Order: sequence, then structure tokens, then C-alpha cells
Amino acid sequence: MTTAAQAKGANKNLPIATPIRPLDTLTALLRGRPMLPLLLVGAAAVAVLVALLLWAREPEYRVLFSNLGEADGGQVISELDKRGVPYQLGEGGHTIRVPAERMNALRLQLAEQGLPKGGNVGFELLDKQAFGISQFAEHLNYQRGLEGELARTIESLGPVSRARVHLVMAKDSVFARDREAARASVTLTLQPGRELAQGQVSAIIHLVTSSVPELAVDGVAVVDQNGRLLSRSHGGDGLDDSRLEYVSEIERSYQRRIEEILTPLLGSRNVHARVVAQLDFSTRESTAERYAPNQDAKAASVRSQQTSERTASGSDASRGVPGALTNAPPNIPPPTKATAPTPAGGSTDSSAAKGESGKPPQTERMVNYEVDRDIEHVKSSLGNVQRLTAAVVVNYRTVIKDGAPTSEALSKEELAGINDLVRQAMGFSESRGDTLQVINSPFVEEDTQLAELPWWRTPEAYNLGTGALRYLLVGIAALLLWRRVIKPMQQRASESGRRDLMELSGEDMELTPMNSAAEDLLPGQPRPALPRKSALYEQNMESLKRLATEDPRLVAMIVRGWMKKHE
Repeated sequence: MTTAAQAKGANKNLPIATPIRPLDTLTALLRGRPMLPLLLVGAAAVAVLVALLLWAREPEYRVLFSNLGEADGGQVISELDKRGVPYQLGEGGHTIRVPAERMNALRLQLAEQGLPKGGNVGFELLDKQAFGISQFAEHLNYQRGLEGELARTIESLGPVSRARVHLVMAKDSVFARDREAARASVTLTLQPGRELAQGQVSAIIHLVTSSVPELAVDGVAVVDQNGRLLSRSHGGDGLDDSRLEYVSEIERSYQRRIEEILTPLLGSRNVHARVVAQLDFSTRESTAERYAPNQDAKAASVRSQQTSERTASGSDASRGVPGALTNAPPNIPPPTKATAPTPAGGSTDSSAAKGESGKPPQTERMVNYEVDRDIEHVKSSLGNVQRLTAAVVVNYRTVIKDGAPTSEALSKEELAGINDLVRQAMGFSESRGDTLQVINSPFVEEDTQLAELPWWRTPEAYNLGTGALRYLLVGIAALLLWRRVIKPMQQRASESGRRDLMELSGEDMELTPMNSAAEDLLPGQPRPALPRKSALYEQNMESLKRLATEDPRLVAMIVRGWMKKHE
């Protein structure tokens, strides 16, 4: 049986459960391995440096396509994956960026394959028709295909990025009041910074109207991505952008004429001209009908002629008792003498000849002559020039006097010659009310030439500086890692190893052989250079090995002391 004291001593020898602490476990693991933290920190520093180098060498990405639909974006990404091209997605997957050096080549290669298609379905929709499809479905597919083909054609224009076309086809009816004309609406997404002129909008409208049957110009509405109406009414009398553009073109045309004729004489930078044109856009129609004076009857042309002759016999010839005998013609001999009718002036002639009854026959003739008439229908052209106002400024002449360039005014004869040239160039008309003013005045000298950029502001220097800055940041990061992390860890590991060696060898090993030898030197003699830490560590290890071989009991006592110390 065991006594209480023995039980108490047995319980004392039992291990007491202590909670596990990760930090203490890591400290115990690293204790005795002074190089392990240094290796871990070195590996982490190398990984950071490699990541920074990869970031410094990362290529510049630029936009390959933007505003892509889901279908087009998926096809483009699949093609890039097949070619092994790295890419980046932005703006919710609607923008694809690729390395700058491969952007142009990829655009050409993808365009060869018809990418991106723009999400529009053309007439290829009609290639696969289901058997027994209804007439309504066929009509709807045709309309969808026509909309897609028109959208693709409009997207081929330079300023247009994307286009959508909606058509309302015409509906026929046996009743005229129930017929509906075709209509169309076009939505355009323009390239950044681009705008459409009114002439380009009109071209898009005529393109749509020429492709859709029974579609009028006024039935097409064109809207941009900002909701602005680009199409204008073509039948109104209000102010139209095309008229303003026409006026500007007329003014530029006269301005070019004046400057082109004066530039060889004065120089391109010594003359400036401005022309203001007043145009008449009113529409006038006039019809005039004029009659020439009467002409000679012999020279005039006969339009129509009518002749009538009437002959009357004696009064007894028409009398008698009704019956067969009275209806028989009387036995009257023919007249012995007749007189031909003669014109009686004017357009009506009458003649008479006496018969047996004593009454001459009557003849009437009516002649109509052509009357001269001149009908003129005049319609004035739109945009006639009503008046021109021109202003021309001529610079002073530069001459060399006493070896230095000076400016002097032009003479009156030279200004008069310039005035005559400008009048001829612009087609000056006093009856029209044109005005012209030519002034000779010195110009303010301005250096319009672009100053040459310094070398450090050129794009090449900017790209070089950006790359050098990246590598400089990598170098600074590497230096900081060495000074702040790796070097302190190395010093700490070296000091820990030296401390462990000194504890292992005892107080007698505090002085190394080199140190004791240095103390034995005579005064005045120079101290030898201390060995490096690695050489000192190797010397201590050799001493410990020799000590363990010569006196193993001492080593066993040291280890036993460590064990009692950590109980």
C-alpha cells in the first residue's frame, strides 16, 4: 500500500495539462533554428520583388472595342482566347482592352471574320425557314432582315458607331382612306467627339427611303444617342440648316476667290477677306400672256373659213293648193346670166344675182385668222444672291532698309489695283447694291508656329520615364525589404546563435581563443582584426565538438541543467 506522502509525490510527478498557445508553439518551433525565419522572410521578399517586376513589365492595355453587346462580346472573347491574347474587361463587360502593340493587328484580323457584327440580324434570317411557316411570320422575318441590313449599312459610315432601325411597313386597303404609308425611325450612336452634318443626315434618310417601298422622306425620324432630333421637315417654310450651310458655302466661295487672286501678290499671311452674302430663298412663279398687234390680212394665216349661199325665187313658186301638182317643181328655165360673188371686205362677203323673179341670190363667207399670242411662265430659282458685302484687309509691305526689315504702307495706285482685282473676282454689281471696302493696315505679329517641345515633354521621353519610374519603385522596394526586414532578421539570427553557443559552452567560453590571445598581447602592440561572425561561429562549433569528444560527462551535465531549468 502507498502512503499519503507517496500518493502526493506521485501526483506531483504527473504532468499538468497546459493550454496550447499558437504563438508559444511557433516560438518553440523557431527556437534552435535561427536560420528558418531568415529563410521565410527572404522567400517572401523574393516573391514581392518578382511581383513588382511583373508589374513593371506589364504591357499597356488599350481599348479594342467598346459598347459591345453580350453576343458580340462573347464572340470576340472566344476568338481572343483561341489566339492566346491577354485581355481586360471594363464597363460591365462592354469594353475589351488588349495590349497596345497588338491592338491594330487584332482589329484587322477580327474585321476579316466579321467581328463585331453589331448584334443586327440581316437577311440571313431567311436562309433557314421552317416548313409550314405562316405568312405573318414570313412578313415579320422579312421586316427584321430589312431592319438589320439597313442598320449594318448605316454603321459602315465613319461617324456612326451603332445604329438601330425600326420600320412600320405600308398597309394596303381597297379604301383609299384606310391605306397607311410606311414609316421609319433610326437611332444612331455616334463615335466620341463626332457629329453628323445635315447633309449626312439627309443621306441616311434617302438611304432608308430608297430601300423601303412607299416610304416618304417626311416619314423618317433620325435621333442620336442623346435624344436629339437630327432630321428636319423638308416641306416647311421655316429656317433650315441646309439653307444656312448653303449661305456659308457661298460666302466661303467668294472669300476663296478674293484670297486666291491676292495671295500671289501679297502672300498668304498678308491678306484676309470676309464676305457677307444676302440670299433670297423666296419662291416666285409668274405667267404672262402677250398679244401682238394686228397684221396684214394677206400675210396672216387663216385659222377657219365658212361660206354660205342662199338663193330666193319668185313669190308664186311657193304658192298653190297643197297636193301632188303643187309639190312638183315648176317649169322654170335656168337663169341666162349669173354674177360671181366678190369679197366685200372684212371677213364676211355677200353677192347677189337677179333671176327671173328679180331677187338676186345671197352668199356669205366668214374667215377667221390666227392671232399672235406669247405665253411666258417664269419660276425664280431658289437662293438667288441679292447683295454682297466684302471687306478686305491688306498688310503693310515689308522692305529692307539699312539692312533691317521695316514695314511701309501701300501706295494709292496699288490699293486701287487691289480694289479692281477684288471687284472682278467677286463679280461686283452696282445695280445689285454690292459694297466693297479695302483697308491697308499693319498686322499684329504673332508667333503661330508651334514651339518645339523640350525633350523631357515628348511622348518618347514620357514612356521611357514611366518605365524607369516603375523599375525605380521596384528598386526602392527591394532596398527597403533589405534594410528593414532581411538585414535585421539576419543580425537577430546571428546574435541568437552566438548567445546559444555561449550558454552551451558556459562562462569559460565567453572569451574566444582570439580574444584571450588578444589580451595576452603586450601593451603597445597592435590588436589583430577580429574575425568575421561566420568564422567565429565555425570556431565555436569546432571547440564544442572537441569538448564533447574529450569530456562527454561535462556535456551531459550541461544538458541536464537545461532540462531542470525548463521544468
